[in-house]
Amino acid sequence: MSVPEISPSERIPVAVVGCGRMGRLHARVYSEMPQVKLVGVCDADSGVAEAVAQQYNCGAFKNPQDLLAANPNLGAATIAVPTVFHSTVGELLMRAGVNCLIEKPLAKDVADARHIAAVAKETGVTVQVGHIERFNPAVRAMGRLGIKPRFIEVTRISPLTFRSIDVGVVLDMMIHDIDIVLRLADCEVSRIDATGVSVIGNVEDICNARLTFANGCVANVTASRLALKTERRLRVFSPDAYVSIDYQKRYGMVARRSENLEAIRQTVTKIRAGEIRDLSQVKFDEIVQIEELQIDDIEPLRAELDSFISAVVNKTTPEVTVEHGLAAVEVATRIVESIKTESL
Repeated sequence: MSVPEISPSERIPVAVVGCGRMGRLHARVYSEMPQVKLVGVCDADSGVAEAVAQQYNCGAFKNPQDLLAANPNLGAATIAVPTVFHSTVGELLMRAGVNCLIEKPLAKDVADARHIAAVAKETGVTVQVGHIERFNPAVRAMGRLGIKPRFIEVTRISPLTFRSIDVGVVLDMMIHDIDIVLRLADCEVSRIDATGVSVIGNVEDICNARLTFANGCVANVTASRLALKTERRLRVFSPDAYVSIDYQKRYGMVARRSENLEAIRQTVTKIRAGEIRDLSQVKFDEIVQIEELQIDDIEPLRAELDSFISAVVNKTTPEVTVEHGLAAVEVATRIVESIKTESL
């Protein structure tokens, strides 16, 4: 089926397939967007779908086939079903001419991810992948700096939520940071060394991965869902600057080499000349000048869906393409394979 033409002046009919935690959030944001009309939500649990539909005044459907039959002009949809169903649900909607935002990870494995990418290319619909951290205001502010990283360190840990425990922490949590790191390094991953621990079941609950890129950049990425606290931090080291981001607080700072090198050198010179004898009085954090990043006050999910709908209307390339989603799944798979090799 061909992709329907959408006028920028029209309210695009949209739907959400899958009414779990993320699906409900998507439904809420769609209901607040003036450029779209939420026409339906779909879930295998009819009671759940009906409750969400009543909350946002739209249709409730038990399966995507019924959704499509009732809404033949459906323009776009979020796919927030369990990852194992992304490929089948995605193909059904794409072949019906529906533009899709597919929640992360793109698919349960590389084969399914490649299939989704192939169907997207064949049908010509717009497909964006829900790597929401791309739209974190702190990450977007860092992107405006144009940093060329040499070393990246990421930590994403939290207490167990008891959601997605049948999926390993790499595809469940680390996938966010894999996507960000791939965009920052902007280069092929040449080597992966990873170690992981399974505590609850047969999949990894804790993982540390070291990614070496062909351009020499190295990323050290840690994820755990068995921590006693929640922490989501990113640090980027480049020849010209150091950037630190707190995802959770949506805060970021940058220390630039050009603005601090002379002050550090002067302090070292004074120490060597004996002008400073008590080193306990030298406070590095007082010498170094830092600059807080200018953070936009916008909800990441709203920014993500605004971006998706803009790509649909204007027929432009989405900010997070299906190829980006595929690349993240490919690297995640290599990390899991490295864990298995390490444990032999």
